Amino acid sequence: MSFDEAAGSEDEALRLDARDPLPPPRAEFLVPPAPGGPHAEAAYFAGNSLGLQPRAVAGVLREELDDWARLAVEGHTQARRPWVDYHELLRDPAARLVGALPHEVVAMNSLTVNLHLMMASFYRPAGERVRIVIEDSAFPSDSYAVASQAVHHGLDPERAVVRLTPRPGEDVLRTEDVLTFLEREGGTVALLMLGGVNYLTGQLMDMAAITKAGRAAGAVVGWDLAHAAGNVPLRLHDWDVDFAAWCTYKYLNSGPGAVAGCFVHERHVGDASPPRLAGWWGTDPAVRFRMDPAIAPPASADAWQLSNPPILALAPVLAALEIFDRIGMDALRARSERLTGYLASRLGPARGAELITPRDPAARGAQLSLRVADAGALVRALAARHGVIADAREPDVVRLAPAPLYCTFHDCHRAAEALADLAPGPS
Repeated sequence: MSFDEAAGSEDEALRLDARDPLPPPRAEFLVPPAPGGPHAEAAYFAGNSLGLQPRAVAGVLREELDDWARLAVEGHTQARRPWVDYHELLRDPAARLVGALPHEVVAMNSLTVNLHLMMASFYRPAGERVRIVIEDSAFPSDSYAVASQAVHHGLDPERAVVRLTPRPGEDVLRTEDVLTFLEREGGTVALLMLGGVNYLTGQLMDMAAITKAGRAAGAVVGWDLAHAAGNVPLRLHDWDVDFAAWCTYKYLNSGPGAVAGCFVHERHVGDASPPRLAGWWGTDPAVRFRMDPAIAPPASADAWQLSNPPILALAPVLAALEIFDRIGMDALRARSERLTGYLASRLGPARGAELITPRDPAARGAQLSLRVADAGALVRALAARHGVIADAREPDVVRLAPAPLYCTFHDCHRAAEALADLAPGPS
C-alpha cells in the first residue's frame, strides 16, 4: 500500500481504517483514557514497552483464583486447567508464534534469566574462540548479561565482548557488514547474540542470513527476540537458530513482568553434552514425583526449566497467545506494514525530527524512531496536549510503535498531527 503525503486528512485516516482488510480486534483490549487533548482514548504507541491488557485476562485470572480458593493444593491436578502441567497449554501457540517445533519451546522465567540459562549451556569459550558478539545499541540488560558471562569464565569483558557498530554517519547495522565480520573474524567468535528487532531503532535484522553465516563460522547463534516476538514472523527452526529468548509483555500483551519464552533447537534438546543449570521442573515429568536425587531431563526445551510454573503469571500469557493464534502472524505483519508505512508517510510535517528507522518496510518492525532534541519533553507534551502515548530514550530518540492489534490509522494520524504541532522547527 502506498500513501499520498498530501492526503493526510483525518477523513483519509478514517477511510483507511474502514477499508483495511484486517480490522484490528481493538475492542478486545483495554485502551487507557487520553491523559490530555480532545480525545477520550489515548493513541497508544508504547506497546514496544508494555502492551495493552486484553479484556480476556481478567476472566482467566479469576478462574485460577477461584480454583485456588476452591481446591487449594488439589488444584495442581484438579483445577480446570491443572497447574502441574499448565505450561503445556502454552507450548503449541508459542511454537507457532516463533516458527518452532513444540518440543523446542517452553514458557519460563524472564528474558534475561533465560538468556543466562542459554549462555550457561552454549557459551563455551575455548582457545581462540572466546568472543561474544552483540550490537553496540543492544538493550543494556544484554550488555550486562554478556559481560557478566565473560567474567564468569575468567575473561576480560572489554576484550571478550565485541560490539558491532554502524558505519560512520549511519544509525543501523548493515547485514553485509555483519556477514563480512563473521567471514573475517568468525574463528574467534564463540557466541553471536543480537537482537532480532533493535529496541532503539526498530531495525529488523536479517536473522536467516546472519544465523547461516554465524553457524558457518562455527559460532553458536542466539537471538534476543524481546522486540521481535509478536511483532514479525519468525522461523527459528527453519533458520537453524541455536537458541532464542523473548519477553511477553511488549507486543505479546501479557502484562508487566510476564513469564518469558525460550527456544532451543531440536538438535540440542536430546544432547546431554551441553551443561545445564538444573532444577526440579527440568526433570522428566514421568519421574518428577519419585523425588530422585539425580535429574532425568526430557528431550525437549523443558530440560532447561528450573522451578514449577507461576500460574497467576502464566494465565495472562495464555489469554494473550490465543489472540495471536487466532489471527496469525502473517496477517498481523501485513497490517503492521500498512500502519507503519502510513505513519512514516505522515512524518514530513515533524520538522526537526530525523527518522532513524530503516525506510524499507522489510527492514523494520512495528516501530518508528525519531531523533529529536529534548525527546523526554516532547513525549510528555505529546501525552499532555494530544493524548498520544509514545516513549523517549534519552537524550534524543522518540519511539512510536503502531501495534497492529489495537492501533489504528486514525491513531497514526493523531500522532503525526501532534508531532507537527510540537516538534521543534529548524534552528
